[in-house]
This record gives sequence, structure tokens and C-alpha cells, in this order.
Amino acid sequence: MEIWKYGKVCGMDTIKRLPDSELEIMMIIWEAKQPVSSTYIIEKLKGEKDWAHTTILNFLSRLVDRGFLETYKKGRFNYYNTLISEKDYLQKESKSFLEKMHKNSLKSLVAALYDGDAISKEDLEELSNFVDEVSKS
Repeated sequence: MEIWKYGKVCGMDTIKRLPDSELEIMMIIWEAKQPVSSTYIIEKLKGEKDWAHTTILNFLSRLVDRGFLETYKKGRFNYYNTLISEKDYLQKESKSFLEKMHKNSLKSLVAALYDGDAISKEDLEELSNFVDEVSKS
């Protein structure tokens, strides 16, 4: 998948890892599936984060600068729209994590999750069924 960024087509290699706070903002926007205002984001964060309005605006500005979001003005409000899909980001992050932490070994990743009680035998069965299904196609 190619991504438009600053008027140029960029490949998946240009997607950089986001800090947790900016990722949290992106997740809210991805979940909305449409452009949102900073007010919408503040409402979604109520009770979870006590970030000031200016802090959220700074995060949004950084995300625009990094090419993750575009912004446009509608009336008195700025709206933010994603330029990188959640699927593309997840694929890039998952690949990077597997390469860095498990030297590209899926077996190592699954073993670490299983040994750390992060996945159950039922999860392994589900994974096995998925692999069987993908192998057939």
C-alpha cells in the first residue's frame, strides 16, 4: 500500500513508530472513521486522560507534521483526517516488532506470549486454525 504524504507517494517504509500519547489520539480518530475536531477527541478522552486542550492540540500538530493527519478548517473548527490507515500502521508496527524483538521468528513470538500467560491454549488453537485456513488458499 502506498501512502500520500506531503504531495508525494511514500511506501510503508516511511511510517514511523508513534509515541504512546500520539498513538492514543490516532486510535480515537481511526475509530471515528471520519474527520474529527479536537473537541471530539477531548470528549473521548474524558475520564481517561487529564490532558489540557493545548496538549491535545500539540499532539495533533505533531501528527500533521509527521504525515499521519491532514487538517482543514470548517467554520470555526479545525478537523483532522487520517492519511495513514490503522491497518497499514498495525502491519508496519507488527512487522517491526517481530523483526526487532524476535529476529523475524513467529515461533519465538508465540512461545513468549504463551510462556508469559498472554495467550491460552484456545488462542493457540485459533491460531492453528487460521494458519490452516491461510495455507489452503
